[in-house]
Amino acid sequence: MSNLIISQFSITHNAFMNEIKNVEETQLDMQPEGFSNNIHWHIGHVLTANEQFLFGFPDNTEHLPEYYKDLFGYGTKPADWPDDVPSADELAGQLNSQLKRIKAIPEEKFAEKLPEAVLGAQTFGELAALAAFHEGNHTGRINAMKKVLNK
Repeated sequence: MSNLIISQFSITHNAFMNEIKNVEETQLDMQPEGFSNNIHWHIGHVLTANEQFLFGFPDNTEHLPEYYKDLFGYGTKPADWPDDVPSADELAGQLNSQLKRIKAIPEEKFAEKLPEAVLGAQTFGELAALAAFHEGNHTGRINAMKKVLNK
C-alpha cells in the first residue's frame, strides 16, 4: 500500500509542479475575481499542509519556518501577508525537497494508527493519501485560476 501512496504523491506532485511552472511572474500574486487566494498562496499552502500532515509541522519538523503557518495555513490569505513572503520559486524548491523526504518515509510508517482521526484518516497511510488528494485539489484550483487570468 505504501508504494501506491508514494506513487500517487509523485503523480500529484508532478501535476502540481507542471501547473505552476509556466505561470507568468506577474500572475503569481494576482487574485482573480471569485477566488479567495492567489497562485503564490496555493504553492505555499500545499507545501505547508503536506508538512503538517506528514511531518508534524510546526512542532516535529525543522524543514520549514514556523511562520509559514501564518502565511499559508488554513484560513490565511495573501491580503494579510507582510512584505517579506518567500518567493514562489523558493516555495517550489521546498516542495521538490519535501517530495524527496516523503519518498523516504519508511514503509511500516504507513500502517501506523494515528493517536486520533484526522479528517477521517485513521492511519498515517490514510493521512498521506488525504495529503496527496489535497495537493491534487489545489492543482485543479491553480488550473482554474490560470484560465481566468489568461482570458
